[in-house]
Order: sequence, then C-alpha cells, then structure tokens
Amino acid sequence: MPRSPRERMVFSAAQLIRTQGVSGTGLRDVVAHAEAPRGSLQHYFPGGKEQLVSEAVAWAGGYAARRVRRAARKMAEPTPGRLFAAMVAQWRDELVADEFSMGCPLVAVAVDTAAVSDGMRDAASEAFTGWQRPTAEALREMGVPAARSESLAVLMISALEGAIVLARAHRDTAPLESVVTELRPMLDAAVER
Repeated sequence: MPRSPRERMVFSAAQLIRTQGVSGTGLRDVVAHAEAPRGSLQHYFPGGKEQLVSEAVAWAGGYAARRVRRAARKMAEPTPGRLFAAMVAQWRDELVADEFSMGCPLVAVAVDTAAVSDGMRDAASEAFTGWQRPTAEALREMGVPAARSESLAVLMISALEGAIVLARAHRDTAPLESVVTELRPMLDAAVER
C-alpha cells in the first residue's frame, strides 16, 4: 500500500537529513523528494520545519528500535556481542551501499539543533531513548543484569554512532569493525551465568 503524502514527507525528511543535515534540508526539497503536493506541507505540518524534523527523528528512532528487536529475534544463539555485531552490520551494509553518504538522522538533528531548538533537541533525545529501551530489554533477556543493561545500551549506541561518524569521514568501515572487535568480549562478559 502506498504511503500517504504525510508519511512520505516524514520519511523523506529523515532521508534528506541523513545526507544534508537539518540546516541543509529545505522544506521544498522534502516536498519534491516525497513527490507530495505543494500545499500539503502547511496542511500536515502547521508547526513548520521544526514539527517536520521532530516527526522525522521520531520515525527514525522507531525504525532503529524495530531493527534492534528484529536482530535480537533472528539470532539463533543470542548474546550481547552478537546483537551489537548485528546492529553494526546493518549500518556497515548501508554505508557501503550508499558510498558513505548517509549517516544517522538522530545524530544530525542533535548536532545541528541542540543549541538552537529545544523542541528538536528533545525529539532527538526521545528518539535515542526509544532506541536504547529495546536494546536494554534485549540485553536483559540475554542475561545481563538490569542494573547494567541500561548503561551498556547507551555504550553500544554511542560506540555505534561514533563509529558511523568516523566511517563516513574516512570512507572506510574499519571504525565499525574496531568497535565490534573491542566491545564484543566486554558485552558478552556482562551476562550473568
């Protein structure tokens, strides 16, 4: 079923933010990318660019959360290290396919707007929290104590995001491979036996 113009604009905003950042993503660009009618922007997003970006980042956070859940379900022998490796592999594959042109829209929004828009910063914060939650839940299901699962989820996402930034800058997947190599044993050691 085709997406509605509103859904297409939210998705398009997220995709454009991945390559151009918030400041480089114009509303006309979003409408054109979404192949949406011109007047639909004001109709669906009366709060303007801030509303559209906030919804795009919420969508992206939900997408990241779904990817974590899907990766955890697919593992025959789930371990924290394997979950992290799967999270990184998804990004590695995307970066290579897109020739390192697309990053994470959550990072772009946090970097571009943290000092100028409380609303967009809050949206990015909520999206990151929404991504951390299923990561921590998966860790607990794998035997990581609740007291550590939250902080390890933050560590996993932070390491992944930093590696994505470095991979894009270097146009090389080596930073992604490094974080998996270094963190995997530590994550697996967090499981209570």
